[in-house]
Amino acid sequence: MTASGSTGTALVDALKARLGEAYVLTAASDLEGHVTESRGLYRGEALAAVRPRDRDEVAFVLRECAKAGVPVVPHGGNTGLVGGGVPFGGVVLSLTRLDRIREVDPVNATITVEAGCILKAVQDAASDAGYLFPLSLASEGSCRIGGNLATNAGGTAVLRYGNMRDLTLGLEVVLADGRVWDGLRGLRKDNTGYDLKDLFIGSEGTLGIITAAVLKLFPKPHARVTAFIGCASPHDALKVFQRLREAAGDQLTAFEYIPEFGLEIVLKHWAGAVRPLAEKHNSYALIELSSPQKDADLRSQLEAVLGEAFEEGLVQDAVLGSSEAQSQALWNLRESLSEVQGREGGSIKHDVAVPVSRVAEFIDVATKACEAEMPGVRVCAFGHFGDGNIHFNLSQPVGMDKREYLAQWGRFNRVVHDIVHGMNGSISAEHGIGLIKRDELALYKDAVALDLMRSLKRTLDPQNILNPGKVVSIGENVPMAFPKAG
Repeated sequence: MTASGSTGTALVDALKARLGEAYVLTAASDLEGHVTESRGLYRGEALAAVRPRDRDEVAFVLRECAKAGVPVVPHGGNTGLVGGGVPFGGVVLSLTRLDRIREVDPVNATITVEAGCILKAVQDAASDAGYLFPLSLASEGSCRIGGNLATNAGGTAVLRYGNMRDLTLGLEVVLADGRVWDGLRGLRKDNTGYDLKDLFIGSEGTLGIITAAVLKLFPKPHARVTAFIGCASPHDALKVFQRLREAAGDQLTAFEYIPEFGLEIVLKHWAGAVRPLAEKHNSYALIELSSPQKDADLRSQLEAVLGEAFEEGLVQDAVLGSSEAQSQALWNLRESLSEVQGREGGSIKHDVAVPVSRVAEFIDVATKACEAEMPGVRVCAFGHFGDGNIHFNLSQPVGMDKREYLAQWGRFNRVVHDIVHGMNGSISAEHGIGLIKRDELALYKDAVALDLMRSLKRTLDPQNILNPGKVVSIGENVPMAFPKAG
């Protein structure tokens, strides 16, 4: 769907008149960063990219686009991994100027922020008020809150604090026709009908444009201990996780799984990275315990659990960070993994979730299946062990042509996603559906659920102008969902 010449010109003129010419971009050079997916897998096109300054200007843009029947694709930090922000005609709506911290309420333990706020800025504002906003991602210096909400982002602290849906109390949303739903309430109990905010969180801009949110804050951790352990298998790592969860409860903040191949490529490509343990191990886990109590003896607690696990052969070696710098060095091994994997050539990525009880089994079964499918493929299965979310990524065989390898994306989807589905899992854990998994969703989602999703889309966006072709397809003319090979 796109605008005819006269309609498009009239729309752009109307947007310039309200927003100002400097905030309505139409030159090809200015549009470049708004039409290309961050990894270069997709490239789209747009009539214009607009940068409204507040909610009312967002509403104006939606009203004018609705009148003209022109699609609107929301943009934040463009750090998405599923092609959800790629436009195929229409107007790109950049929310980067909506970047105010509207309010911090220490007593209610909430922070109200606009959708264009960079995640790190929200973390810092919470810290300045003596609190913690716990969402933590490798892209936190560039991703924006609107995108975090649109994809229901998770990150490394989901085990303790939950994902964005768990961290959100209220929303402000502009609807497809330009009306504004003001749901900015910091209430922890509100049973006045349907919980509308959960419709928009995770909807990837297909049901409405989130412009602001009320987010939960938590007490700052004053005690923290980090450990890096080596195990013989993911099954042993899972047993260690279970022991720690039983012993530490919600003081167990993170339990991140890393395979030997993942550690090897970090050591190879990340400047300053040092192998934390003397010997190589099949599986590793990065563990963090934290507490708001300054005198909490987390180190002794962690040492006791790991000591018992060592005696039983579940842990083969371990190191605890003895300083903040050492703990951060251990975290860097995990946080740099996504970036360095791209330096090993083409990477076919799967962001999946299975029940925690089956996560080790999944890694074993899926690894063997993929290696049988393509000898030489290098499995890099890592991620958030404690909530069942594994980034099951596949690096190309050494020496294979990258384009030829990426052309096998659909083939590996069948292998991995069939296994996930058979374990009652999800083909998308925290990155969203976007374009890359839209057709996959139709294969695995319950038919009634898909029908309900399409009904919601038609009800809230009857013209299908909000990020059309993403998440669910309702007949629009959009590209095939598989990424381009190259």
